[in-house]
Amino acid sequence: MDDYEEVLLANQSAEDLFGFKADDPENRALGQLVKCEKLVELLTNMAGHNRKGSRTDEIEIDSQEGDPRWFRVTASGLPGESDDGDNERDETTSSEPAGGALAVLRDIGDQKALQKRNAEFVSAVSHEMKTPLAGIKAYVELLADGDAEDQETQEEFLGVIDGQADRLQRLVENMLNIARIEAGVVNVSKQTRPLNEVLEEALSVVQPSAEAKRIELVSDLSPMYLGVLADRDMLLQSAINLLSNAIKYTPEKGTVTLRSRMLDNQVMFEVEDTGVGLSEEDCGRVFEKFYRVKKDKTMAAGTGLGLPLAKHIVEDVHGGSLDARSTLGQGSVFSITIPSAGQMS
Repeated sequence: MDDYEEVLLANQSAEDLFGFKADDPENRALGQLVKCEKLVELLTNMAGHNRKGSRTDEIEIDSQEGDPRWFRVTASGLPGESDDGDNERDETTSSEPAGGALAVLRDIGDQKALQKRNAEFVSAVSHEMKTPLAGIKAYVELLADGDAEDQETQEEFLGVIDGQADRLQRLVENMLNIARIEAGVVNVSKQTRPLNEVLEEALSVVQPSAEAKRIELVSDLSPMYLGVLADRDMLLQSAINLLSNAIKYTPEKGTVTLRSRMLDNQVMFEVEDTGVGLSEEDCGRVFEKFYRVKKDKTMAAGTGLGLPLAKHIVEDVHGGSLDARSTLGQGSVFSITIPSAGQMS
């Protein structure tokens, strides 16, 4: 803009953002063309007081569609003739710029979104860590104060402390695994292997938990060879996470079924339960980090990272997909599909 606060030049991106044409002779007033008070103030200040300097600020600007967008704005003053000692402005004879200010806007929406996600992540981690840490501290204080006089009470307190320490360890391990996968630095060892072999091991791992709740574990694995190119440990972890989640949220004497099938050039396995089910909203959010269904929080302890970790393993590491469908009060089905490694005898 010039000394008269009229827009002299704007590129196509700026015109699209603010919805004007810089070459419109009828209207070139900065305040009318740029509907952002903070940006107008920044430019006018630079033009009037500090032409030789520059200022940088982060400004939120609404697009023409009404969506807020963040920009890093660098505003610089443009020297005019008066800056060289000539107080008379003669635009017809001078080749010097008339003075004013220039603003360069850089879209930093992705950076802002990342900052927001990081802040939410740190907040969620802090919140999740407070509960086990508070439990550990409380029972340590009870032991230190001598409130556990007999061995049985001492063992009970130590058991609680041990359980909360395990919860903290799982939380940290899950966070590290997710962070490594998201950063692309996780060590992946893929080999062609039978899917059913991995699933059978997952069933054996969760069997004690199912028996403790008198939940029937049903194995409905395909008799066909289902070959997959996979990291065994990671795929096993995802299957265990889905089965453990189903067992947690299925009432006693319920049923959890693990099945596998061939689907064209893909293999599928899914975990179906007769549990409490999910609402449509919860079904769409269960793969968010630390998200836990409010109505079911008292049913089982958890970190809210098991399903997000499984989704990362399936989708980011193995190029597959993990989906959920559920009926509130009747149960849920979590389905995984990954590319097949081909039929083998």
